[in-house]
Amino acid sequence: MPKARAVTESTSAVDYLHKATAARTSGLRAKYATKGLAYPEADTTTHAMLLRQLYLAHMEASRFDEALGVARQMIETGVMPDVAEQDAARAHLGLDQTEHALAHLRTASRVSPASRRAFHLWTLGSALYLLGRPSEAAGILGRAARWGTTARPLYAAQLALARLAAGEQVRGLSQLRERLQEAPCGQGYGQFVLGDLAYHEGELADARRYLEGFVSRTSSGRVALAVSLRAEILHAKKLLKLMKQR
Repeated sequence: MPKARAVTESTSAVDYLHKATAARTSGLRAKYATKGLAYPEADTTTHAMLLRQLYLAHMEASRFDEALGVARQMIETGVMPDVAEQDAARAHLGLDQTEHALAHLRTASRVSPASRRAFHLWTLGSALYLLGRPSEAAGILGRAARWGTTARPLYAAQLALARLAAGEQVRGLSQLRERLQEAPCGQGYGQFVLGDLAYHEGELADARRYLEGFVSRTSSGRVALAVSLRAEILHAKKLLKLMKQR
């Protein structure tokens, strides 16, 4: 009988996980995730996934303190630790706790599987670049470019931007931009990097188009996305303002 009870409870937790994942509002997501977490017999992976749904609900509602607390619980489960560390970093960014966010991003790059290491290194390097620490950023982004596969054009382009910001002479910006434009990673976040590259090349019409599109999409999307890309949005707006003054 106890064995059958454990199976039933685990199934119920999984059912609430499906409901939380499909929820269209942060309130419903939090409700279903909380109900699922009430089943202590759920396996560790299901428990961690329910925690992540609760974390997302808090992020979507701008409850960054609560999101951080849940992210810490996710880290304790040991399930996909790099993702949990990345989520903790985003919550810290929402709280304007930059150094704490960087610490979690560094940890994410250390504990991640090889297949995700380049992504985490790039995330860390991008954050350092936007914080005005280009020399540090270039070192990290260089490692990301070496580890990268399909997203290598994005990592290489951002590495060039970091080196430029550090006062280095960088050649081949046009080629880097062409490769990024042609690659799938040139969409989404890649539009921000393309805009930054175009600005440095003096191609202001292209820069304006890329950056305005990036700001529009990210600012009107999910709160969690806007929070994690807040530094990019501010940088894009700064470049757009500089272009208006020319």
